[in-house]
Amino acid sequence: MILEQGEKENNMQPLDRSKKIYVAGHRGLVGSALVRKLEKEGFTNIITKTHAELDLTRQAEVEKFFETEKPDYVILAAAKVGGIHANDTYPADFIMKNLQIECNVIDAAYKNKVQKLLFLGSSCIYPRQCPQPIKEEYLLSDYLEKTNEAYALAKIAGLKMCSYYNKQYGTNYISVMPCNLYGINDNFSLENSHVLPALMRKFHEAKMKGESTVTIWGSGKPLREFLNVDDLADACLFLMDNYEGDDFFNVGYGKEVTILELAELVKKTVGFEGEILMDASKPDGTMRKLTDISRIKALGWKPKITLEDGLKETYRWFRDKYETGDIVVR
Repeated sequence: MILEQGEKENNMQPLDRSKKIYVAGHRGLVGSALVRKLEKEGFTNIITKTHAELDLTRQAEVEKFFETEKPDYVILAAAKVGGIHANDTYPADFIMKNLQIECNVIDAAYKNKVQKLLFLGSSCIYPRQCPQPIKEEYLLSDYLEKTNEAYALAKIAGLKMCSYYNKQYGTNYISVMPCNLYGINDNFSLENSHVLPALMRKFHEAKMKGESTVTIWGSGKPLREFLNVDDLADACLFLMDNYEGDDFFNVGYGKEVTILELAELVKKTVGFEGEILMDASKPDGTMRKLTDISRIKALGWKPKITLEDGLKETYRWFRDKYETGDIVVR
C-alpha cells in the first residue's frame, strides 16, 4: 500500500536508530553512501564486513554471520557491477555471483527474523524497448537489453525473491531500482566502470597529459539519467522509515541528458579544453532509459542534488584521491 505524502500507517514507526543494521557491500559506491547517511542520521550500531571477512557468495559463511550477529535491519547493496564492456564480456560471472549473494542474504535474513530488509536493484531490469518514462509496472513486459541481460536477470530474481518471501512468509522486504548512479567512492576504471566515472578519469588524465582530444564510446546520442548516490541513500532510508508493503520503487533524478551532453558537462567540470571525438564502432546500449519516479514522489521523496553540483563534488573527491594514488581503478 502506498500512503499519501505526509501520511503514515498507525502501526508504523521509523527504524530504531539504536538497533543493529547490516549494510552489505559497505565499501562500494552505494554501500559507502548508505553508511554515511546512517551515521549522519544517528544510527549507532551499523554492522559492516569486508569481503575477506565475509564472502556473501558462500552460503555457510552468510548463515553463520546472521546467526551470530542477528541484525534487526538489512540493506543489501552488495553486488558484482560494471559497465557495458564488463557485462557483455563476463555474463556468467554477473548472473552467478549476484544470484548467490541475493539468495544467501535474503534467505538468511528470513531465517534469523530480520525485521526489515531493503534490496538494491537497477533500472536495467526493464525491457530494452520500454515506453518512456519507465514505470514499475513495465517489468517483464518485453525483451531485455542483451549487453547486460545477465545482470538484469539476477536483479529481477532478487526483486521477485523479496516479493515472494513477503507473500509466503509475511516478511517486510522492500526493493529499490535506481537509475545510473555516480558520486564519491565510485569505480574509475577505464574498462570496467560505468560511463560517468570513466569519462571523468579520461578527461582528467587527458588534461594532465596536455592531450588535445578525448574519445568516447558510441554515437553520443543515447539518453541517460544520472542520480547522485547520496540522493539514493537518502531515498533508501526514507523508504525504510516510511513504507511497508509489497511495491518496489524506481529511484531516479527525473531528467536525462545525452551521453555527449554528459561528456560536455564532465569536460567543463574537469577543465579539459580539447576536443571530444566519438568512436561509433563501439556499442551504444539502450538508446533511452528514463525512470518514472512518481511512486516514490507520492510518498514525499524527491532528489535534491543537481547533476552539475554532484559532478563538482565527485570531481573534487576524485582529484584528491587520484593525486594521492588512493583511487579505485579495478
